[in-house]
Amino acid sequence: MTSSRRSGEPWPRRGILILAFVVYLMLLAWVVLWKLETPWIGEAALLPRPLKLVPFVARGDAGASAPIEVVINLVIFVPFGLFVGALAPTWAWWKAGAVFLGASLVLETAQHLISTGSFDTTDLIVNTAGGLLGTAVVAALRRRHSDRASALIGRVCVILTAVAVVAVVAFVASPLHYGPQRDVVVQRTTSR
Repeated sequence: MTSSRRSGEPWPRRGILILAFVVYLMLLAWVVLWKLETPWIGEAALLPRPLKLVPFVARGDAGASAPIEVVINLVIFVPFGLFVGALAPTWAWWKAGAVFLGASLVLETAQHLISTGSFDTTDLIVNTAGGLLGTAVVAALRRRHSDRASALIGRVCVILTAVAVVAVVAFVASPLHYGPQRDVVVQRTTSR
């Protein structure tokens, strides 16, 4: 008996689910590390920079995370929980939580090292909570629709990934981009 048979998913569906998960992880890394911009390495990559080790509060030159940023971090990790719940249905919540924390730790460390963002423990907590929220949704669906839950969760994961890919393509193709313009140097004059 293959591992895909043990989980209740026929191989072709499981293969599609795994492919969608890989696409989701690539999009997640791109969003976290480069905020959907062309990949780059920041100028301060080789310089020591402060770490935000106390969550949800401002420290030195780093302010507290904006509420919208916290919500976005939570939401973008919910599909991670859905995928883990669909692909590893027998895992305990703490095992899944360790995976979400580990993935978040890798992303936070990478963005700090390549200077595209800073290491922030708030993000570790919120990202892990988002993943756990996704696994809670999977558990609730399994309790409510036990006989159809696996197929339903798999479809939701694949559809969410497809919608995310379409949204990213539309965003990248769009002439509208939000955030600071990187190719313009603004000089400030001091008033006397």
